[in-house]
Amino acid sequence: MSVPAAEPVTEPDPRRWKALVFICLAQLMVVLDGTVVNIALPDAKRDLGISTANQQWVITAYALAFGGLLLFGGRVADMWGRRRALMIGLVGFACASAVGGAAVNEAMLFAARAVQGAFGALLAPAALSLLTVMFTQPKERARAFGVFGAIAGGGAAVGLLLGGLLTQVLDWRWTMYINVAIAAVALLGAVFEIKEPPRSTDHVVKLDVLGVVLGGSGLALVVYGFSRAAEKGWADGGTLTCLVAAVVLLALFVGWQWRYSYPLLPLRVVADRSRGGAYLTVALSVIAMFGSFLFLTLYMQTVHHYTPLSAGFAFLPMVFGMLIGSTQVAARLITRVPPRYLLVPGALLGSCAMLILAQVSADATRYWSVIFPGLIILGFGMGTVFMTSMNLATFGVAPYDAGVASAMVNTSQQVGGAVGTALLNTIAANAAARYITDHRDSVRGPADIPHFQALAMVHGDSVGFYVAAAILAFVAVVAGLLINVRHPLGLNTASPEPAAAPV
Repeated sequence: MSVPAAEPVTEPDPRRWKALVFICLAQLMVVLDGTVVNIALPDAKRDLGISTANQQWVITAYALAFGGLLLFGGRVADMWGRRRALMIGLVGFACASAVGGAAVNEAMLFAARAVQGAFGALLAPAALSLLTVMFTQPKERARAFGVFGAIAGGGAAVGLLLGGLLTQVLDWRWTMYINVAIAAVALLGAVFEIKEPPRSTDHVVKLDVLGVVLGGSGLALVVYGFSRAAEKGWADGGTLTCLVAAVVLLALFVGWQWRYSYPLLPLRVVADRSRGGAYLTVALSVIAMFGSFLFLTLYMQTVHHYTPLSAGFAFLPMVFGMLIGSTQVAARLITRVPPRYLLVPGALLGSCAMLILAQVSADATRYWSVIFPGLIILGFGMGTVFMTSMNLATFGVAPYDAGVASAMVNTSQQVGGAVGTALLNTIAANAAARYITDHRDSVRGPADIPHFQALAMVHGDSVGFYVAAAILAFVAVVAGLLINVRHPLGLNTASPEPAAAPV
């Protein structure tokens, strides 16, 4: 056993702040693409003749490839170099987006979305790991991660807004074509502005093929299993088979990583108590947030008949709160207080925001009295949580593990999103069904049915918000108990030292 060798010491690149703009642009493209297509889906379905049974694959194809290949993409970034991986990912993502925009049938669109996810799994960890190795001074790192955390957390809401705008003003195909323009700008920035610090040659990184198969298949089945649960229910045979198979494959994956000399996911990356707590914090927070996106989108468009564009604009307060919490609060305090002092209050604020959002009504939108303050507080709390946990999750990791550590952050987000959508959607649907059963006698005629259905949906959404509030309260408990860093990030005593690597 030997202590990991450090990267060669070099002066910080004077262009690193310009590089940050293009790195964040690449990350924004990946994050918003998870939701930008959602609002455009009805138009795409009509245009290409996609059946109701198959429409889920527009979302699921992307999620499966992205979630299943993230660890592989992170390790490839460590092997090839993060800048090169980012550039290849951008080119592939742009080409797949162009094909998807020009799709003439459902198979062409599904394939394009899967390829998008595959290249997204390469460029997302490359982007985050570039930040990890380019910004090493505590205050600069805090500022950089503040911006990155706001984009990673608020990008999904921006996707809803952009999807509504492009679909309503132009055409659903522009939800795909827009990626070509974004990728082109980010690629130019990568060519001219991003300079990756030289890498140490003292540590050999090899590709763990069996680990790729076991880990990628297991993660893909987790994402698909929970996505299927949202559509078919938890008692569905296919859902249960996927989830059981996922558990078996991931158990085999962990066993193999423990034994293999050059693992895909070195267990030293996740074994650190605080870093593991940071990954869990991200996953649980995303579970609650994705549930809130689903409920609010359905509430505004189905119950109160918002247009897609109006529904997208309605989420802007959350993005604003996310920017403030991430760049103005967490970025300033993370070098002054221990991480848990930011994570616990941030999660509790998010929990309070969910309790506010649970007061939605079928009779009035309550936008300014409920949705607006709820979203601002939610964004503020979650911006603080995401910035701090992402910084902590990649802080102190050995440079040659930066890519796979970054991939674990994205994996936590992706799995959390799949679990959150399925779990909270099921809880809300069951609550709505119980409401219908318990209040069926209140319907006096056909004219009462639409309002009764709206009441049932809003009741289910409110129950879902209460569960999301409980999840975020649990996040506060997890952060308080697991994350044991006692000093602000940046002090030597605060760094989770990377465990010794195999010779």
